[in-house]
Amino acid sequence: MRDENDLRRGGAPRAELAAADRLAIAVLLAVAVIAAVTFDDYGLGWDDYTHAQYGDLLIALFGSAFADKRAFSFVNLYMYGGGFDMLAALVAKVLPFDLFETRRLVGAAVGLVGLLATWRIGRRIGGPLAGLIALCLLVTCPLYYGQMFMNPKDAPFAVAMALLLLALVRAFEEYPRPTPATTALFGIGLGLTFGTRIIGGMAALYAAAASALILVAQARDIGLSAAARQFGRFCLALVPGLVLAYVIMGLVWPWGVVAPLNPLRALDYFSVFFEKPWKEMFDGALVSVPDMPRSYVPTLFALEMPEIFLGLTLTGAVMACVAAIRRDAPANRRAALILLVVAAALPIVLTVVTRPAMYNGIRHFIFVTPPLAALGGFAAAVIFDRLRDLSRKAVVAGAAIVGVGLLLPVIEFVRLHPYQYTHFNHIAGGVAGANHRYMRDYWGLSFEQAGEALREKLAERGETPPAGRPWRIAVCGPHPPASVALGPEFKPTWNPKGADFALMLGEFYCAKLDAPVLAEVEREGVVYARAYDIRGRNIASLFTVPPVQ
Repeated sequence: MRDENDLRRGGAPRAELAAADRLAIAVLLAVAVIAAVTFDDYGLGWDDYTHAQYGDLLIALFGSAFADKRAFSFVNLYMYGGGFDMLAALVAKVLPFDLFETRRLVGAAVGLVGLLATWRIGRRIGGPLAGLIALCLLVTCPLYYGQMFMNPKDAPFAVAMALLLLALVRAFEEYPRPTPATTALFGIGLGLTFGTRIIGGMAALYAAAASALILVAQARDIGLSAAARQFGRFCLALVPGLVLAYVIMGLVWPWGVVAPLNPLRALDYFSVFFEKPWKEMFDGALVSVPDMPRSYVPTLFALEMPEIFLGLTLTGAVMACVAAIRRDAPANRRAALILLVVAAALPIVLTVVTRPAMYNGIRHFIFVTPPLAALGGFAAAVIFDRLRDLSRKAVVAGAAIVGVGLLLPVIEFVRLHPYQYTHFNHIAGGVAGANHRYMRDYWGLSFEQAGEALREKLAERGETPPAGRPWRIAVCGPHPPASVALGPEFKPTWNPKGADFALMLGEFYCAKLDAPVLAEVEREGVVYARAYDIRGRNIASLFTVPPVQ
Protein backbone atom coordinates (compact mmCIF):
# COMPACT_ATOMS: atom_id res chain seq x y z
CA MET A 1 0.00 0.00 0.00
CA ARG A 2 1.05 3.55 -0.53
CA ASP A 3 1.71 5.37 2.74
CA GLU A 4 4.07 7.79 4.44
CA ASN A 5 6.97 5.45 3.71
CA ASP A 6 6.33 5.64 -0.01
CA LEU A 7 6.17 9.37 -0.72
CA ARG A 8 8.23 9.35 -3.88
CA ARG A 9 6.38 6.97 -6.15
CA GLY A 10 6.78 8.13 -9.73
CA GLY A 11 9.25 10.85 -8.68
CA ALA A 12 6.71 13.01 -6.87
CA PRO A 13 8.59 15.27 -4.45
CA ARG A 14 7.74 15.30 -0.76
CA ALA A 15 6.82 18.98 -0.85
CA GLU A 16 4.29 18.38 -3.60
CA LEU A 17 2.63 15.55 -1.69
CA ALA A 18 2.54 17.54 1.54
CA ALA A 19 0.91 20.37 -0.42
CA ALA A 20 -1.77 17.94 -1.61
CA ASP A 21 -2.67 17.20 2.01
CA ARG A 22 -2.84 20.89 2.85
CA LEU A 23 -5.05 21.52 -0.17
CA ALA A 24 -7.37 18.68 0.86
CA ILE A 25 -7.76 20.20 4.32
CA ALA A 26 -8.41 23.59 2.70
CA VAL A 27 -11.12 22.05 0.48
CA LEU A 28 -12.83 20.49 3.49
CA LEU A 29 -12.73 23.81 5.35
CA ALA A 30 -14.06 25.66 2.31
CA VAL A 31 -16.96 23.24 1.96
CA ALA A 32 -17.71 23.61 5.67
CA VAL A 33 -17.83 27.40 5.34
CA ILE A 34 -20.00 27.28 2.21
CA ALA A 35 -22.36 24.82 3.88
CA ALA A 36 -22.61 27.04 6.97
CA VAL A 37 -23.54 30.00 4.80
CA THR A 38 -25.96 28.24 2.45
CA PHE A 39 -27.62 25.39 4.38
CA ASP A 40 -30.85 27.29 4.96
CA ASP A 41 -31.28 27.86 1.20
CA TYR A 42 -32.31 24.23 0.71
CA GLY A 43 -36.01 23.50 0.82
CA LEU A 44 -37.89 20.55 2.20
CA GLY A 45 -38.50 17.35 0.26
CA TRP A 46 -41.31 14.81 0.24
CA ASP A 47 -39.93 12.87 3.22
CA ASP A 48 -38.67 15.58 5.56
CA TYR A 49 -41.75 16.13 7.67
CA THR A 50 -42.32 12.41 8.22
CA HIS A 51 -38.67 11.81 9.07
CA ALA A 52 -38.75 14.67 11.56
CA GLN A 53 -41.69 12.97 13.27
CA TYR A 54 -39.78 9.69 13.32
CA GLY A 55 -36.84 11.37 15.03
CA ASP A 56 -39.13 12.72 17.76
CA LEU A 57 -40.69 9.29 18.26
CA LEU A 58 -37.29 7.65 18.62
CA ILE A 59 -36.27 10.21 21.23
CA ALA A 60 -39.54 9.49 23.04
CA LEU A 61 -38.74 5.76 22.85
CA PHE A 62 -35.39 6.16 24.56
CA GLY A 63 -36.65 8.86 26.93
CA SER A 64 -39.42 6.56 28.18
CA ALA A 65 -37.06 3.58 28.63
CA PHE A 66 -38.83 1.84 25.72
CA ALA A 67 -42.33 2.33 27.21
CA ASP A 68 -43.41 4.64 24.36
CA LYS A 69 -43.17 2.30 21.36
CA ARG A 70 -44.94 4.40 18.73
CA ALA A 71 -41.69 4.47 16.74
CA PHE A 72 -42.02 0.72 16.17
CA SER A 73 -45.19 1.14 14.11
CA PHE A 74 -44.69 4.54 12.49
CA VAL A 75 -45.55 4.17 8.77
CA ASN A 76 -42.69 2.04 7.38
CA LEU A 77 -39.83 4.09 8.77
CA TYR A 78 -39.20 1.65 11.61
CA MET A 79 -37.77 -0.59 8.88
CA TYR A 80 -35.04 2.03 8.48
CA GLY A 81 -32.57 3.30 11.02
CA GLY A 82 -33.29 6.73 12.45
CA GLY A 83 -29.86 7.85 13.58
CA PHE A 84 -29.87 10.95 11.41
CA ASP A 85 -33.41 11.88 12.44
CA MET A 86 -32.60 11.50 16.15
CA LEU A 87 -29.39 13.50 15.78
CA ALA A 88 -31.18 16.34 13.99
CA ALA A 89 -33.98 16.38 16.58
CA LEU A 90 -31.46 16.55 19.44
CA VAL A 91 -29.33 19.23 17.79
CA ALA A 92 -32.48 21.29 17.10
CA LYS A 93 -33.01 21.51 20.86
CA VAL A 94 -29.65 23.27 21.20
CA LEU A 95 -29.15 25.42 18.09
CA PRO A 96 -31.12 28.63 17.47
CA PHE A 97 -32.58 27.41 14.17
CA ASP A 98 -35.92 25.82 13.44
CA LEU A 99 -36.12 22.06 13.08
CA PHE A 100 -35.92 21.94 9.30
CA GLU A 101 -33.06 24.42 9.07
CA THR A 102 -31.25 22.29 11.63
CA ARG A 103 -31.87 19.17 9.56
CA ARG A 104 -30.17 20.89 6.63
CA LEU A 105 -27.19 21.89 8.76
CA VAL A 106 -26.84 18.42 10.28
CA GLY A 107 -27.08 16.92 6.80
CA ALA A 108 -24.19 19.11 5.69
CA ALA A 109 -22.14 18.09 8.73
CA VAL A 110 -22.77 14.40 8.07
CA GLY A 111 -21.89 14.93 4.42
CA LEU A 112 -18.56 16.43 5.47
CA VAL A 113 -17.77 13.22 7.36
CA GLY A 114 -18.29 11.30 4.11
CA LEU A 115 -15.96 13.70 2.29
CA LEU A 116 -13.33 13.21 4.97
CA ALA A 117 -13.65 9.42 4.74
CA THR A 118 -13.35 9.51 0.95
CA TRP A 119 -10.23 11.65 1.14
CA ARG A 120 -8.64 9.12 3.48
CA ILE A 121 -9.66 6.18 1.28
CA GLY A 122 -8.14 7.79 -1.78
CA ARG A 123 -5.01 8.71 0.12
CA ARG A 124 -4.50 5.15 1.32
CA ILE A 125 -4.85 3.54 -2.09
CA GLY A 126 -2.94 6.12 -4.10
CA GLY A 127 -1.19 8.65 -1.87
CA PRO A 128 -1.90 12.29 -0.99
CA LEU A 129 -2.58 13.41 -4.56
CA ALA A 130 -5.08 10.58 -5.06
CA GLY A 131 -6.79 11.56 -1.82
CA LEU A 132 -7.01 15.21 -2.85
CA ILE A 133 -8.50 14.45 -6.25
CA ALA A 134 -10.89 11.86 -4.80
CA LEU A 135 -12.12 14.53 -2.39
CA CYS A 136 -12.52 17.10 -5.16
CA LEU A 137 -14.40 14.63 -7.35
CA LEU A 138 -16.88 13.91 -4.58
CA VAL A 139 -17.28 17.58 -3.63
CA THR A 140 -18.18 18.40 -7.24
CA CYS A 141 -20.43 15.35 -7.62
CA PRO A 142 -24.03 16.65 -7.76
CA LEU A 143 -25.46 13.34 -6.63
CA TYR A 144 -23.49 13.59 -3.38
CA TYR A 145 -23.19 17.30 -2.67
CA GLY A 146 -26.69 18.20 -3.78
CA GLN A 147 -28.34 15.49 -1.70
CA MET A 148 -26.27 15.69 1.48
CA PHE A 149 -28.20 18.73 2.69
CA MET A 150 -31.68 17.28 2.41
CA ASN A 151 -31.80 13.53 1.81
CA PRO A 152 -32.49 11.92 5.22
CA LYS A 153 -31.97 8.29 4.15
CA ASP A 154 -29.66 7.87 1.18
CA ALA A 155 -27.04 10.51 2.03
CA PRO A 156 -26.43 9.31 5.64
CA PHE A 157 -26.30 5.75 4.30
CA ALA A 158 -23.62 6.80 1.81
CA VAL A 159 -21.56 8.33 4.62
CA ALA A 160 -21.91 5.20 6.76
CA MET A 161 -20.80 3.06 3.82
CA ALA A 162 -17.82 5.37 3.22
CA LEU A 163 -16.73 4.95 6.84
CA LEU A 164 -17.09 1.18 6.54
CA LEU A 165 -15.07 1.14 3.31
CA LEU A 166 -12.33 3.20 4.94
CA ALA A 167 -12.23 0.72 7.80
CA LEU A 168 -12.05 -2.24 5.41
CA VAL A 169 -9.29 -0.62 3.35
CA ARG A 170 -7.34 -0.05 6.56
CA ALA A 171 -8.02 -3.60 7.74
CA PHE A 172 -6.72 -5.17 4.54
CA GLU A 173 -3.75 -2.82 4.57
CA GLU A 174 -2.91 -4.08 8.07
CA TYR A 175 -3.77 -7.71 7.26
CA PRO A 176 -3.68 -10.05 9.11
CA ARG A 177 -3.50 -7.95 12.30
CA PRO A 178 -5.74 -4.89 12.10
CA THR A 179 -5.04 -2.34 14.82
CA PRO A 180 -7.55 -1.61 17.60
CA ALA A 181 -8.27 1.76 15.97
CA THR A 182 -9.13 0.05 12.69
CA THR A 183 -11.29 -2.51 14.47
CA ALA A 184 -13.16 0.29 16.26
CA LEU A 185 -13.68 2.15 12.98
CA PHE A 186 -14.92 -1.09 11.43
CA GLY A 187 -17.47 -1.47 14.22
CA ILE A 188 -18.64 2.12 13.90
CA GLY A 189 -18.95 1.95 10.13
CA LEU A 190 -20.68 -1.43 10.14
CA GLY A 191 -23.10 -0.44 12.91
CA LEU A 192 -24.06 2.81 11.20
CA THR A 193 -24.40 1.07 7.84
CA PHE A 194 -26.74 -1.68 9.03
CA GLY A 195 -28.46 0.76 11.35
CA THR A 196 -29.28 3.08 8.46
CA ARG A 197 -30.38 0.66 5.74
CA ILE A 198 -30.40 -3.10 5.82
CA ILE A 199 -29.08 -3.29 2.25
CA GLY A 200 -25.74 -2.37 3.77
CA GLY A 201 -25.34 -6.12 4.08
CA MET A 202 -23.99 -6.11 0.53
CA ALA A 203 -20.75 -4.79 2.03
CA ALA A 204 -20.12 -8.40 3.02
CA LEU A 205 -19.76 -9.15 -0.70
CA TYR A 206 -17.15 -6.41 -1.04
CA ALA A 207 -15.17 -7.86 1.85
CA ALA A 208 -15.62 -11.38 0.50
CA ALA A 209 -14.10 -10.42 -2.86
CA ALA A 210 -11.07 -8.85 -1.19
CA SER A 211 -10.73 -11.78 1.22
CA ALA A 212 -10.85 -14.29 -1.63
CA LEU A 213 -8.09 -12.46 -3.47
CA ILE A 214 -5.81 -12.29 -0.47
CA LEU A 215 -6.47 -15.93 0.46
CA VAL A 216 -5.63 -17.17 -3.03
CA ALA A 217 -2.52 -15.00 -3.19
CA GLN A 218 -1.25 -16.15 0.18
CA ALA A 219 -2.12 -19.78 -0.44
CA ARG A 220 0.15 -19.61 -3.47
CA ASP A 221 2.97 -18.02 -1.44
CA ILE A 222 2.82 -19.72 1.96
CA GLY A 223 0.42 -22.63 1.45
CA LEU A 224 -3.30 -23.01 1.99
CA SER A 225 -3.06 -24.05 5.63
CA ALA A 226 -0.92 -21.10 6.67
CA ALA A 227 -3.06 -18.72 4.62
CA ALA A 228 -6.21 -20.05 6.29
CA ARG A 229 -4.66 -19.56 9.75
CA GLN A 230 -3.77 -15.96 8.92
CA PHE A 231 -7.27 -15.33 7.64
CA GLY A 232 -8.69 -16.83 10.83
CA ARG A 233 -6.55 -14.47 12.94
CA PHE A 234 -7.74 -11.57 10.79
CA CYS A 235 -11.41 -12.44 11.31
CA LEU A 236 -10.89 -13.02 15.03
CA ALA A 237 -9.27 -9.59 15.40
CA LEU A 238 -12.42 -8.00 13.93
CA VAL A 239 -14.85 -9.74 16.33
CA PRO A 240 -14.78 -6.86 18.86
CA GLY A 241 -15.78 -4.63 15.96
CA LEU A 242 -18.81 -6.83 15.31
CA VAL A 243 -19.88 -6.46 18.93
CA LEU A 244 -19.47 -2.69 18.75
CA ALA A 245 -21.40 -2.67 15.46
CA TYR A 246 -24.38 -4.45 17.04
CA VAL A 247 -24.47 -1.94 19.91
CA ILE A 248 -24.35 1.02 17.50
CA MET A 249 -26.98 -0.55 15.26
CA GLY A 250 -29.24 -0.87 18.28
CA LEU A 251 -28.77 2.79 19.14
CA VAL A 252 -29.65 4.11 15.69
CA TRP A 253 -32.14 1.38 14.75
CA PRO A 254 -33.72 0.06 17.96
CA TRP A 255 -36.42 -1.88 16.12
CA GLY A 256 -33.63 -3.87 14.47
CA VAL A 257 -32.50 -5.36 17.78
CA VAL A 258 -35.73 -5.77 19.80
CA ALA A 259 -36.29 -9.08 18.00
CA PRO A 260 -33.47 -11.20 16.51
CA LEU A 261 -35.23 -11.70 13.18
CA ASN A 262 -36.23 -8.07 12.62
CA PRO A 263 -33.29 -7.31 10.27
CA LEU A 264 -34.37 -10.27 8.13
CA ARG A 265 -37.96 -9.02 8.21
CA ALA A 266 -36.76 -5.65 6.97
CA LEU A 267 -34.72 -7.31 4.23
CA ASP A 268 -37.76 -9.28 3.13
CA TYR A 269 -39.91 -6.14 3.19
CA PHE A 270 -37.54 -4.22 0.92
CA SER A 271 -36.99 -7.16 -1.42
CA VAL A 272 -40.25 -6.34 -3.21
CA PHE A 273 -41.74 -3.04 -4.34
CA PHE A 274 -44.08 -2.09 -1.51
CA GLU A 275 -45.87 0.98 -2.87
CA LYS A 276 -48.61 1.59 -5.40
CA PRO A 277 -46.88 2.04 -8.76
CA TRP A 278 -46.65 5.39 -10.47
CA LYS A 279 -45.02 6.64 -13.64
CA GLU A 280 -41.88 8.72 -14.02
CA MET A 281 -40.19 10.32 -16.99
CA PHE A 282 -37.25 8.41 -18.43
CA ASP A 283 -35.71 9.19 -21.81
CA GLY A 284 -38.76 11.19 -22.82
CA ALA A 285 -41.29 8.43 -22.07
CA LEU A 286 -43.57 7.83 -19.12
CA VAL A 287 -42.61 4.50 -17.58
CA SER A 288 -44.11 2.74 -14.57
CA VAL A 289 -41.42 2.50 -11.88
CA PRO A 290 -41.58 -1.33 -11.66
CA ASP A 291 -41.00 -1.48 -15.43
CA MET A 292 -37.97 0.76 -15.76
CA PRO A 293 -35.42 -0.62 -18.25
CA ARG A 294 -32.14 -2.19 -17.17
CA SER A 295 -30.36 0.82 -18.65
CA TYR A 296 -31.96 3.17 -16.08
CA VAL A 297 -29.09 3.48 -13.60
CA PRO A 298 -26.16 3.37 -16.09
CA THR A 299 -27.90 5.94 -18.30
CA LEU A 300 -28.54 8.39 -15.47
CA PHE A 301 -25.00 8.03 -14.16
CA ALA A 302 -23.71 8.81 -17.65
CA LEU A 303 -25.96 11.87 -17.96
CA GLU A 304 -25.81 13.30 -14.43
CA MET A 305 -22.19 12.88 -13.36
CA PRO A 306 -19.65 15.55 -14.37
CA GLU A 307 -17.49 14.52 -17.30
CA ILE A 308 -14.29 14.59 -15.24
CA PHE A 309 -15.92 12.28 -12.70
CA LEU A 310 -16.96 9.80 -15.39
CA GLY A 311 -13.60 9.82 -17.13
CA LEU A 312 -11.43 9.39 -14.06
CA THR A 313 -13.64 6.90 -12.23
CA LEU A 314 -13.97 4.60 -15.23
CA THR A 315 -10.23 4.83 -15.85
CA GLY A 316 -9.56 4.17 -12.19
CA ALA A 317 -11.75 1.08 -12.16
CA VAL A 318 -9.82 -0.36 -15.12
CA MET A 319 -6.46 0.53 -13.62
CA ALA A 320 -7.42 -0.94 -10.26
CA CYS A 321 -8.52 -4.21 -11.89
CA VAL A 322 -5.24 -4.40 -13.80
CA ALA A 323 -3.24 -3.67 -10.64
CA ALA A 324 -5.25 -6.23 -8.65
CA ILE A 325 -4.27 -9.11 -10.96
CA ARG A 326 -0.56 -8.28 -10.91
CA ARG A 327 1.13 -10.96 -8.84
CA ASP A 328 4.20 -8.82 -8.18
CA ALA A 329 2.16 -6.34 -6.11
CA PRO A 330 1.54 -6.90 -2.37
CA ALA A 331 -1.57 -9.00 -1.79
CA ASN A 332 -3.08 -6.59 0.72
CA ARG A 333 -2.79 -3.70 -1.74
CA ARG A 334 -4.45 -5.76 -4.45
CA ALA A 335 -7.22 -6.72 -2.02
CA ALA A 336 -7.92 -3.08 -1.16
CA LEU A 337 -8.15 -2.16 -4.83
CA ILE A 338 -10.54 -4.98 -5.69
CA LEU A 339 -12.59 -4.03 -2.62
CA LEU A 340 -13.17 -0.55 -4.05
CA VAL A 341 -13.93 -1.82 -7.55
CA VAL A 342 -16.56 -4.21 -6.22
CA ALA A 343 -18.01 -1.51 -3.92
CA ALA A 344 -18.36 0.86 -6.86
CA ALA A 345 -19.59 -1.58 -9.50
CA LEU A 346 -21.51 -4.38 -7.79
CA PRO A 347 -24.60 -2.36 -6.75
CA ILE A 348 -25.02 -1.07 -10.30
CA VAL A 349 -24.42 -4.52 -11.84
CA LEU A 350 -26.94 -6.13 -9.48
CA THR A 351 -29.52 -3.51 -10.42
CA VAL A 352 -29.00 -4.14 -14.13
CA VAL A 353 -29.28 -7.90 -13.62
CA THR A 354 -32.22 -8.01 -11.18
CA ARG A 355 -34.12 -4.98 -12.55
CA PRO A 356 -35.96 -3.84 -9.40
CA ALA A 357 -38.41 -0.94 -9.31
CA MET A 358 -36.44 2.24 -9.94
CA TYR A 359 -37.48 5.83 -9.36
CA ASN A 360 -36.35 9.28 -8.19
CA GLY A 361 -33.32 9.27 -10.43
CA ILE A 362 -30.29 7.62 -8.84
CA ARG A 363 -30.61 8.96 -5.30
CA HIS A 364 -30.58 5.38 -4.00
CA PHE A 365 -27.05 5.01 -5.40
CA ILE A 366 -25.34 7.89 -3.61
CA PHE A 367 -23.42 5.29 -1.63
CA VAL A 368 -21.39 4.23 -4.69
CA THR A 369 -20.03 7.74 -5.25
CA PRO A 370 -17.33 7.61 -2.50
CA PRO A 371 -15.65 4.44 -3.89
CA LEU A 372 -16.04 5.80 -7.42
CA ALA A 373 -14.38 9.06 -6.40
CA ALA A 374 -11.56 7.14 -4.68
CA LEU A 375 -10.97 5.17 -7.86
CA GLY A 376 -10.95 8.43 -9.81
CA GLY A 377 -8.31 9.80 -7.44
CA PHE A 378 -6.27 6.62 -7.89
CA ALA A 379 -6.40 7.03 -11.68
CA ALA A 380 -5.35 10.67 -11.50
CA ALA A 381 -2.38 9.87 -9.26
CA VAL A 382 -1.18 7.15 -11.65
CA ILE A 383 -1.62 9.43 -14.66
CA PHE A 384 0.35 12.24 -13.01
CA ASP A 385 3.13 9.78 -12.18
CA ARG A 386 3.35 8.99 -15.88
CA LEU A 387 3.25 12.68 -16.82
CA ARG A 388 6.17 13.40 -14.48
CA ASP A 389 8.21 10.87 -16.43
CA LEU A 390 7.53 12.89 -19.59
CA SER A 391 8.13 16.51 -18.60
CA ARG A 392 7.09 19.32 -16.31
CA LYS A 393 5.01 20.79 -19.13
CA ALA A 394 3.04 17.55 -19.34
CA VAL A 395 2.30 17.76 -15.61
CA VAL A 396 1.13 21.37 -15.96
CA ALA A 397 -1.09 20.44 -18.90
CA GLY A 398 -2.59 17.53 -16.98
CA ALA A 399 -3.23 19.75 -13.96
CA ALA A 400 -4.95 22.31 -16.19
CA ILE A 401 -7.23 19.66 -17.67
CA VAL A 402 -8.19 18.33 -14.26
CA GLY A 403 -8.68 21.86 -12.93
CA VAL A 404 -11.00 22.82 -15.78
CA GLY A 405 -12.84 19.52 -15.43
CA LEU A 406 -13.49 20.23 -11.75
CA LEU A 407 -14.36 23.88 -12.37
CA LEU A 408 -17.15 23.12 -14.86
CA PRO A 409 -19.48 21.42 -12.33
CA VAL A 410 -18.67 24.12 -9.77
CA ILE A 411 -19.93 26.75 -12.22
CA GLU A 412 -23.07 24.69 -12.77
CA PHE A 413 -23.52 24.32 -9.01
CA VAL A 414 -23.54 28.11 -8.64
CA ARG A 415 -26.06 28.49 -11.45
CA LEU A 416 -28.35 25.79 -10.09
CA HIS A 417 -28.08 26.66 -6.39
CA PRO A 418 -29.76 25.34 -4.30
CA TYR A 419 -30.86 22.63 -6.73
CA GLN A 420 -27.46 21.08 -7.45
CA TYR A 421 -28.96 17.60 -7.25
CA THR A 422 -30.89 18.32 -10.48
CA HIS A 423 -27.64 18.70 -12.44
CA PHE A 424 -27.25 17.10 -15.86
CA ASN A 425 -23.93 17.16 -17.68
CA HIS A 426 -23.04 18.43 -21.15
CA ILE A 427 -23.63 14.98 -22.63
CA ALA A 428 -27.30 15.40 -21.69
CA GLY A 429 -27.33 19.03 -22.82
CA GLY A 430 -27.47 20.33 -19.26
CA VAL A 431 -30.68 20.89 -17.34
CA ALA A 432 -32.32 22.40 -20.41
CA GLY A 433 -31.45 19.38 -22.54
CA ALA A 434 -32.78 16.98 -19.92
CA ASN A 435 -36.00 18.93 -19.41
CA HIS A 436 -39.09 16.94 -20.48
CA ARG A 437 -36.89 13.84 -20.78
CA TYR A 438 -35.90 13.02 -17.20
CA MET A 439 -36.97 13.80 -13.65
CA ARG A 440 -35.37 16.90 -12.15
CA ASP A 441 -36.73 18.37 -8.89
CA TYR A 442 -38.39 15.16 -7.75
CA TRP A 443 -37.85 16.14 -4.09
CA GLY A 444 -39.84 19.34 -4.57
CA LEU A 445 -37.17 21.59 -3.04
CA SER A 446 -38.23 24.54 -5.18
CA PHE A 447 -41.44 24.96 -3.19
CA GLU A 448 -39.52 26.88 -0.53
CA GLN A 449 -38.35 29.54 -2.95
CA ALA A 450 -41.69 29.60 -4.82
CA GLY A 451 -43.63 29.91 -1.56
CA GLU A 452 -41.45 32.78 -0.36
CA ALA A 453 -41.84 34.54 -3.71
CA LEU A 454 -45.63 34.15 -3.58
CA ARG A 455 -45.84 35.60 -0.07
CA GLU A 456 -43.64 38.53 -1.11
CA LYS A 457 -45.81 39.20 -4.15
CA LEU A 458 -49.01 39.27 -2.11
CA ALA A 459 -47.39 41.49 0.51
CA GLU A 460 -46.22 43.83 -2.24
CA ARG A 461 -49.82 44.06 -3.46
CA GLY A 462 -51.10 44.58 0.05
CA GLU A 463 -53.33 41.52 -0.16
CA THR A 464 -54.38 39.65 2.96
CA PRO A 465 -56.32 36.40 3.44
CA PRO A 466 -60.13 36.60 3.19
CA ALA A 467 -61.86 37.32 6.48
CA GLY A 468 -62.30 34.27 8.66
CA ARG A 469 -60.14 31.87 6.70
CA PRO A 470 -56.60 31.34 5.35
CA TRP A 471 -55.76 31.40 1.67
CA ARG A 472 -56.62 28.11 -0.01
CA ILE A 473 -53.83 26.96 -2.29
CA ALA A 474 -53.99 23.91 -4.56
CA VAL A 475 -50.61 22.15 -4.52
CA CYS A 476 -49.24 19.74 -7.11
CA GLY A 477 -46.30 18.28 -5.28
CA PRO A 478 -45.35 17.54 -1.67
CA HIS A 479 -47.75 19.25 0.73
CA PRO A 480 -45.68 19.36 3.96
CA PRO A 481 -42.86 21.37 2.30
CA ALA A 482 -45.47 23.70 0.83
CA SER A 483 -47.10 24.17 4.24
CA VAL A 484 -43.77 25.02 5.87
CA ALA A 485 -42.77 27.40 3.05
CA LEU A 486 -46.13 29.20 2.94
CA GLY A 487 -46.89 29.45 6.64
CA PRO A 488 -50.20 29.44 8.53
CA GLU A 489 -51.86 31.97 6.23
CA PHE A 490 -52.21 29.25 3.57
CA LYS A 491 -54.07 25.96 3.62
CA PRO A 492 -52.83 23.45 1.02
CA THR A 493 -55.30 21.24 -0.81
CA TRP A 494 -55.26 18.78 -3.69
CA ASN A 495 -58.54 20.16 -5.04
CA PRO A 496 -58.29 23.28 -7.21
CA LYS A 497 -62.03 23.95 -6.98
CA GLY A 498 -62.56 27.05 -4.86
CA ALA A 499 -58.84 27.56 -4.31
CA ASP A 500 -57.29 31.01 -4.42
CA PHE A 501 -53.88 30.03 -5.72
CA ALA A 502 -52.04 27.04 -7.13
CA LEU A 503 -48.47 25.99 -6.42
CA MET A 504 -47.12 23.65 -9.09
CA LEU A 505 -43.86 21.79 -9.53
CA GLY A 506 -42.31 22.00 -12.97
CA GLU A 507 -42.38 18.22 -13.33
CA PHE A 508 -44.31 16.42 -16.07
CA TYR A 509 -47.19 15.38 -13.82
CA CYS A 510 -48.15 18.95 -12.89
CA ALA A 511 -50.31 20.78 -15.41
CA LYS A 512 -49.41 24.16 -16.85
CA LEU A 513 -52.38 26.28 -15.86
CA ASP A 514 -54.17 28.96 -17.86
CA ALA A 515 -53.93 31.56 -15.12
CA PRO A 516 -51.77 34.54 -14.14
CA VAL A 517 -48.32 33.56 -12.84
CA LEU A 518 -47.49 35.25 -9.53
CA ALA A 519 -44.14 33.62 -8.85
CA GLU A 520 -41.73 31.41 -10.76
CA VAL A 521 -38.55 29.52 -9.90
CA GLU A 522 -36.29 29.05 -12.91
CA ARG A 523 -32.80 27.75 -13.54
CA GLU A 524 -31.07 27.86 -16.93
CA GLY A 525 -34.35 28.53 -18.69
CA VAL A 526 -36.14 25.61 -17.03
CA VAL A 527 -39.11 26.19 -14.72
CA TYR A 528 -38.84 24.36 -11.41
CA ALA A 529 -42.01 25.70 -9.79
CA ARG A 530 -44.78 28.20 -10.41
CA ALA A 531 -47.41 29.91 -8.29
CA TYR A 532 -50.66 30.90 -10.04
CA ASP A 533 -53.58 33.13 -9.17
CA ILE A 534 -56.60 30.91 -9.91
CA ARG A 535 -59.30 32.97 -8.20
CA GLY A 536 -62.46 32.94 -10.26
CA ARG A 537 -61.10 30.32 -12.66
CA ASN A 538 -62.38 26.83 -13.34
CA ILE A 539 -59.38 24.51 -13.01
CA ALA A 540 -60.41 20.90 -13.58
CA SER A 541 -57.24 19.17 -12.34
CA LEU A 542 -53.73 19.85 -11.16
CA PHE A 543 -52.35 16.75 -12.89
CA THR A 544 -51.46 15.76 -16.41
CA VAL A 545 -51.48 12.07 -15.39
CA PRO A 546 -52.92 10.32 -12.31
CA PRO A 547 -50.48 10.32 -9.35
CA VAL A 548 -50.66 6.50 -9.13
CA GLN A 549 -51.85 3.81 -11.52
